[in-house]
Amino acid sequence: MKQIPGIARPELQALPQIKDRMTFLYLEHCQLERDDSAIVLRDLDGTVYVPAAAISVLLLGPGTSITHRAMELIGDAGVLAVWVGERGVRYYAGGRPLTHRARLLIRQAELSSNQREHLKVVRKMYQLRFPNEDVSSLTMQQLRGREGSRMRQAYRSASRKWNVTWNGREYSPENFEAGTPVNQALSAGNACLYGIAHAVIFAMGCSPGLGFVHVGHENSFVYDIADLYKTEIVIPLAFELAAIGAEDLPGEMRRRTRDAMTAAHILERMVHDIRWLLLDGEELDEPSVEEVLLWDKNSEGLPGGRLYREVD
Repeated sequence: MKQIPGIARPELQALPQIKDRMTFLYLEHCQLERDDSAIVLRDLDGTVYVPAAAISVLLLGPGTSITHRAMELIGDAGVLAVWVGERGVRYYAGGRPLTHRARLLIRQAELSSNQREHLKVVRKMYQLRFPNEDVSSLTMQQLRGREGSRMRQAYRSASRKWNVTWNGREYSPENFEAGTPVNQALSAGNACLYGIAHAVIFAMGCSPGLGFVHVGHENSFVYDIADLYKTEIVIPLAFELAAIGAEDLPGEMRRRTRDAMTAAHILERMVHDIRWLLLDGEELDEPSVEEVLLWDKNSEGLPGGRLYREVD
C-alpha cells in the first residue's frame, strides 16, 4: 500500500493546548491545501504558510475551497474548522474535540438536567459578570434584570464616549448591509467571539448545545460563554470603529477583535472559566487521565479493555 505523504498523526498530548494557541483566522476567496504540517493558503495575491497547530479555529467564509489532505491535517492538529457566511455572520458547520475524555461533557449534562444544579451554574456565570456583588440568592428573573441593566449601560457608555447614535441592537443575518455601522461591527465582532467560544467548547469535549442561561439551541453554551466577554471586547471596539468610519468595517472589526482577544488572553480564560463553571474545587485539582470506562450502576465505572466473568 502506498504510504500517504506528510507527518504522522501526533498524539493529543503532543499538541499545544487550546489556551496556548492563537485565536482565529478568517479566510475567504482562497484555496487551502497542505504541505507537510502546514496549511497552505493560495489566492490571487500569493501563497501563505500557516502552522496548523498554532491556531485554534479557522473561519472559512465564502469562496474558500479546501483539499481532503488539508482537512486531515486540520483534524489531526485539533483545529476547529468552522464554515461561516459572508463576513462571518452565519454559522454552518464545524469541528472535532481536542480531547478523548468525556468527563466535562458528562458533568455538563448532569448540571444542565438538574434544576437546582442548573441554577447554581447560572449564578456562577453571573458572578463572573458581577465579581463584587453577591448573587447567590438571586432568582433567574432578578439575574436577567440585572444583566439587562448592565448591557444597556455598556451600550450607553460606549455611545457617549464615541458620540455614536445608539437606538438598540438591530440586525438581520440575511441582510448585513441593512444594519447601522455600529450594528454591523457588533455582528462581525460577535461572530468572531462565537467562533472562539465554539472552538474552546469543542476542544474541551463539551457540548455546544447544553447551555444554562441560553437553552434549546444547538449553540446555547456557545452563547453562554461568549456573553461573558462581550462588554470587555466587542462593544468598545464596535463603537470605536463606527465612530472613526473604518473603510472595511467588518474586516477591521474582525482583526481588532482578534488582537483584543489575544491581548486579553481570552482563550486561556475561557478554558479556566468553563472548568470553574462545571467542576467543583476538588475536581479542578485532579489530574486528567485518558481512560475508557464501562458503565456500572454501583460505581463511577469499571476499567475497559478486559473480559469480566459472568456473575450468577
